[in-house]
Amino acid sequence: MIKYALACEQAHEFESWFPSSDAFETQRKRGFVTCPVCNSPEVDKQIMAPSVARTDKAPDKAPSMQPEPQAMTVLSDKEREIRAALRALREHVMKNAENVGKDFVEEARKMHYGEAEERSIYGEADLEEARALLEEGIDVLPIPHVPDDRN
Repeated sequence: MIKYALACEQAHEFESWFPSSDAFETQRKRGFVTCPVCNSPEVDKQIMAPSVARTDKAPDKAPSMQPEPQAMTVLSDKEREIRAALRALREHVMKNAENVGKDFVEEARKMHYGEAEERSIYGEADLEEARALLEEGIDVLPIPHVPDDRN
Protein backbone atom coordinates (compact mmCIF):
# COMPACT_ATOMS: atom_id res chain seq x y z
CA MET A 1 0.00 0.00 0.00
CA ILE A 2 1.13 3.54 -0.79
CA LYS A 3 0.00 6.64 1.10
CA TYR A 4 -0.18 9.76 -1.07
CA ALA A 5 -0.50 13.36 0.00
CA LEU A 6 -3.10 14.82 -2.37
CA ALA A 7 -4.58 18.22 -3.14
CA CYS A 8 -7.46 19.34 -5.32
CA GLU A 9 -7.57 22.33 -7.64
CA GLN A 10 -8.95 24.40 -4.72
CA ALA A 11 -5.80 23.54 -2.68
CA HIS A 12 -7.66 21.33 -0.19
CA GLU A 13 -5.06 18.89 1.09
CA PHE A 14 -5.78 15.30 2.15
CA GLU A 15 -4.18 11.86 2.17
CA SER A 16 -5.27 8.51 0.81
CA TRP A 17 -3.95 4.96 0.51
CA PHE A 18 -3.70 3.01 -2.77
CA PRO A 19 -2.53 -0.52 -3.57
CA SER A 20 -0.05 0.86 -6.13
CA SER A 21 0.81 3.97 -8.13
CA ASP A 22 -0.99 2.41 -11.13
CA ALA A 23 -4.12 1.96 -9.01
CA PHE A 24 -4.00 5.65 -8.04
CA GLU A 25 -3.68 6.75 -11.68
CA THR A 26 -6.47 4.45 -12.85
CA GLN A 27 -8.84 5.62 -10.11
CA ARG A 28 -7.94 9.28 -10.67
CA LYS A 29 -8.51 9.05 -14.44
CA ARG A 30 -11.91 7.44 -13.88
CA GLY A 31 -12.94 10.22 -11.48
CA PHE A 32 -12.98 7.98 -8.41
CA VAL A 33 -10.46 10.09 -6.48
CA THR A 34 -12.26 13.19 -5.28
CA CYS A 35 -11.60 15.89 -2.73
CA PRO A 36 -13.42 15.13 0.55
CA VAL A 37 -14.03 18.86 1.07
CA CYS A 38 -15.35 20.09 -2.30
CA ASN A 39 -15.74 16.76 -4.19
CA SER A 40 -13.58 18.00 -7.08
CA PRO A 41 -12.14 15.19 -9.24
CA GLU A 42 -9.20 17.44 -10.18
CA VAL A 43 -6.77 15.85 -7.72
CA ASP A 44 -2.98 15.61 -7.94
CA LYS A 45 -0.25 14.09 -5.81
CA GLN A 46 1.80 16.44 -3.64
CA ILE A 47 5.50 16.23 -2.91
CA MET A 48 6.13 13.96 0.05
CA ALA A 49 9.33 13.32 1.94
CA PRO A 50 10.20 9.63 1.69
CA SER A 51 10.29 7.65 4.90
CA VAL A 52 13.93 6.58 5.06
CA ALA A 53 15.72 5.19 8.11
CA ARG A 54 18.63 7.36 9.20
CA THR A 55 22.06 5.76 9.45
CA ASP A 56 23.74 8.61 11.34
CA LYS A 57 21.88 7.93 14.60
CA ALA A 58 23.39 5.94 17.41
CA PRO A 59 22.20 2.32 17.21
CA ASP A 60 20.89 2.36 20.78
CA LYS A 61 18.30 5.06 19.94
CA ALA A 62 15.17 3.75 18.31
CA PRO A 63 13.42 6.01 15.78
CA SER A 64 10.36 7.82 17.06
CA MET A 65 7.19 5.80 16.69
CA GLN A 66 4.99 8.89 16.95
CA PRO A 67 2.73 9.26 13.91
CA GLU A 68 3.05 12.43 11.88
CA PRO A 69 0.29 15.00 12.47
CA GLN A 70 -2.41 14.92 9.80
CA ALA A 71 -4.62 17.69 8.47
CA MET A 72 -8.04 17.52 10.11
CA THR A 73 -11.33 19.27 9.58
CA VAL A 74 -14.46 19.73 11.62
CA LEU A 75 -17.55 19.63 9.46
CA SER A 76 -20.30 22.15 9.97
CA ASP A 77 -23.89 21.01 10.33
CA LYS A 78 -24.53 22.09 6.72
CA GLU A 79 -21.59 20.02 5.43
CA ARG A 80 -22.85 16.96 7.35
CA GLU A 81 -26.31 17.51 5.81
CA ILE A 82 -24.78 17.66 2.33
CA ARG A 83 -22.85 14.43 2.94
CA ALA A 84 -26.02 12.74 4.20
CA ALA A 85 -27.95 13.92 1.12
CA LEU A 86 -25.21 12.64 -1.23
CA ARG A 87 -25.14 9.31 0.59
CA ALA A 88 -28.97 9.07 0.33
CA LEU A 89 -28.85 9.91 -3.40
CA ARG A 90 -26.25 7.20 -4.03
CA GLU A 91 -28.29 4.63 -2.07
CA HIS A 92 -31.50 5.62 -3.92
CA VAL A 93 -29.88 5.27 -7.34
CA MET A 94 -28.28 1.92 -6.52
CA LYS A 95 -31.60 0.62 -5.17
CA ASN A 96 -33.87 1.94 -7.94
CA ALA A 97 -31.78 1.97 -11.11
CA GLU A 98 -30.28 -0.78 -13.24
CA ASN A 99 -26.53 -1.30 -12.98
CA VAL A 100 -25.24 -1.60 -16.55
CA GLY A 101 -21.60 -1.52 -15.44
CA LYS A 102 -19.06 -0.90 -18.18
CA ASP A 103 -21.87 -0.63 -20.78
CA PHE A 104 -23.10 2.64 -19.27
CA VAL A 105 -21.92 4.95 -22.07
CA GLU A 106 -23.26 2.72 -24.84
CA GLU A 107 -26.58 2.14 -23.06
CA ALA A 108 -27.04 5.87 -22.31
CA ARG A 109 -26.55 6.66 -26.01
CA LYS A 110 -29.00 3.92 -27.08
CA MET A 111 -31.65 5.31 -24.72
CA HIS A 112 -31.02 8.90 -25.86
CA TYR A 113 -31.36 7.99 -29.54
CA GLY A 114 -34.46 5.81 -29.00
CA GLU A 115 -32.68 2.51 -29.65
CA ALA A 116 -33.34 1.20 -26.13
CA GLU A 117 -36.10 1.56 -23.56
CA GLU A 118 -35.72 4.63 -21.33
CA ARG A 119 -35.06 3.73 -17.72
CA SER A 120 -32.87 4.74 -14.81
CA ILE A 121 -29.40 3.27 -15.17
CA TYR A 122 -26.03 3.64 -13.52
CA GLY A 123 -22.61 2.29 -14.33
CA GLU A 124 -19.06 3.23 -15.18
CA ALA A 125 -17.70 6.05 -17.35
CA ASP A 126 -14.47 7.99 -17.25
CA LEU A 127 -14.43 11.79 -17.33
CA GLU A 128 -13.84 12.01 -21.08
CA GLU A 129 -16.76 9.68 -21.79
CA ALA A 130 -19.02 11.65 -19.44
CA ARG A 131 -18.02 14.93 -21.12
CA ALA A 132 -18.78 13.43 -24.55
CA LEU A 133 -22.23 12.33 -23.36
CA LEU A 134 -22.96 15.81 -22.01
CA GLU A 135 -21.83 17.40 -25.30
CA GLU A 136 -24.32 15.13 -27.11
CA GLY A 137 -27.08 16.43 -24.84
CA ILE A 138 -27.27 13.28 -22.73
CA ASP A 139 -27.77 14.21 -19.08
CA VAL A 140 -25.44 12.27 -16.80
CA LEU A 141 -24.48 12.89 -13.21
CA PRO A 142 -21.44 11.56 -11.35
CA ILE A 143 -22.40 9.93 -8.08
CA PRO A 144 -19.61 10.68 -5.60
CA HIS A 145 -18.37 8.28 -2.96
CA VAL A 146 -18.91 10.08 0.32
CA PRO A 147 -16.34 9.36 3.04
CA ASP A 148 -17.68 7.71 6.16
CA ASP A 149 -18.64 10.25 8.85
CA ARG A 150 -16.32 8.52 11.30
CA ASN A 151 -13.25 9.41 9.18
